[in-house]
Amino acid sequence: MVSLPGGTFTMGSGAFYADEGPVHERTVAPFAIDDAPVTNRRFAAFVDATGYVTVAEEELDARLFPQLSNAERAPGSMVFTPTEGPVDLRDWRQWWAWVPGARWREPFGPGSDISDILDHPVVQVAYRDAQAFAAWDGKRLPTEVEWEYAARGGLDGADFTWGDEPDAPDALLANHWQGRFPYLNTGAAGWVGTSPVATFPANGFGLFDMTGNVWEWTDSPYAARHLPPGSRAPDRGDRPDLAAPVTETSPRRVLKGGSHLCSPEYCLRYRPAARSPQSDDTSMTHIGFRCAR
Repeated sequence: MVSLPGGTFTMGSGAFYADEGPVHERTVAPFAIDDAPVTNRRFAAFVDATGYVTVAEEELDARLFPQLSNAERAPGSMVFTPTEGPVDLRDWRQWWAWVPGARWREPFGPGSDISDILDHPVVQVAYRDAQAFAAWDGKRLPTEVEWEYAARGGLDGADFTWGDEPDAPDALLANHWQGRFPYLNTGAAGWVGTSPVATFPANGFGLFDMTGNVWEWTDSPYAARHLPPGSRAPDRGDRPDLAAPVTETSPRRVLKGGSHLCSPEYCLRYRPAARSPQSDDTSMTHIGFRCAR
């Protein structure tokens, strides 16, 4: 882990996606954070020690999904599958598929495995799975404020973890999509999909993969706009998603950092301010986590 001093920084951005605003100052207390995402090797040690069963390895609850058949409620998870050519980028269902049997040990479904990618970030982990690992390791998940402070690496207000330019002229600085999304990916530093943690340069705090590689769970409930400290929740009016509370029936958390699937033409979110909502019970091939304390 890397110990950070905390302090006041500029959170959010007004230059990209609406949910990254409003830009405001936040203050964070000193904390420590993992220098890289949790790997398959570390998660395997946790499962071997505890016998833990992930959300993707359990059947869907018939009470929550009464419209599905028994076969459709079988254990499984969401898997990214490239399309054969250009598609309508407004329809994510064209490149995401529910795959029975997909789980962290077999991230792309039965027959896939992690034996050659033990030092890649673990994926196919839901929010509860990340929480369970963190507790076992004597840690917790970071808040969104802590995560963004850490990702910025001391570059207050910069667009990226390394500055304001998308990439250095002579080097790729994060694992993000190379080519035409979602059908042509030439690979980031030779990696199509996840890459071993710490393949790309660390930020100013010595933290690796704070953007790109995998989205990361935080412990913060998602709202469609930031609510700066001391501010009142906005008038919801015809926008019921604004400041929507997390409920037992539809909890969503903030994901941070973007992933290897982020493409400038579709998802320019491999940035510290970028954020995405995700249902607590969902696991996918581009979501992982790191811990804090």
